[in-house]
Amino acid sequence: MNEMTKLTPKDFATDQEVRWCPGCGDYAVLKAVQRTMPELGVKPENTVFISGIGCSSRFPYYMETYGFHTIHGRAPTIATGVKLANPELDVWIITGDGDALSIGGNHTMHVLRRNLDCQILLFNNEIYGLTKGQYSPTSRVGTRSPSTPFGSVDRPANPCAFALGSAGRFVARAIDVSKQLPEVLKAAHAHRGAAFVEIFQNCIVYNDDVFASFTAKENAGNQLWLKAGEPMLFANGAKGITLDREALTLKVVDVADGDWEAAGVLVHDPKNKAVAHMLVDMPFGAFPMALGVIYDDPRPTFESAVVQQNAEASAGKAPDLQALVGKGQSWMVTKEPHAI
Repeated sequence: MNEMTKLTPKDFATDQEVRWCPGCGDYAVLKAVQRTMPELGVKPENTVFISGIGCSSRFPYYMETYGFHTIHGRAPTIATGVKLANPELDVWIITGDGDALSIGGNHTMHVLRRNLDCQILLFNNEIYGLTKGQYSPTSRVGTRSPSTPFGSVDRPANPCAFALGSAGRFVARAIDVSKQLPEVLKAAHAHRGAAFVEIFQNCIVYNDDVFASFTAKENAGNQLWLKAGEPMLFANGAKGITLDREALTLKVVDVADGDWEAAGVLVHDPKNKAVAHMLVDMPFGAFPMALGVIYDDPRPTFESAVVQQNAEASAGKAPDLQALVGKGQSWMVTKEPHAI
């Protein structure tokens, strides 16, 4: 493809029929990603989408890029192999709350800890949609499902808290139908390292409107969209987040006449990990839902360290396959084996 050709969202859409339930939030995420890709300046032939198992994991079929639809929970392991084999590739991991945090929890933890340069989009609908509505690791206490007919007694996992606790260096949240989702995707792509984005995604069949308390238009005042260097304001600027310095906890304050400084409202610093932990753990209801880029503090990536180590180990050495094969213990068979 001519490098001067300006790509469009259609260049990232395949001819495959998109097969999700009508009204599923996955459609909105797919469109947002396809709209965002041309703005990133990436090439389809240098891009790979890798998924595990679940409704969201059909994603690679619908992106006109390279793709792998792998097995349950193992997308991060395939992504690691892809990135080590060709560090120049742009790798995206598509996963769900069940795929990433249940059978794939161990793999998700390690891809974050190692800081592989990739974008991880976790679609959270708080339910297992593909297998007909069982409760998932993020389902709330009391969730009734085929596997919890009397209500779940499990305490749910918090995906962003999990990512921070796994040494993730970029943690963000967004909403499937939000106009701000493309901006979050751009920020994730600009980050060098593992960028973790939790996307609240509506499952219209098995968990409809579970996030309506902050995603519905009439409840938009319950959204706290974070931007670096800007005050933590919500409810049209009428309220803000400040730090209770005695209790060392966050609290909500009223903002009079737009004077957020007088109210002591915090200015968002995405490099402040302590505040990031508090933001993702804010109990919804008493607090708004923190959205946008919550934490962003890059460090050297896993694959760059591997490439450097290999280069240093091989410096000044001529390739010698025979020497490598014969290295260490070896045996020479000199006699015919005894007949049995």
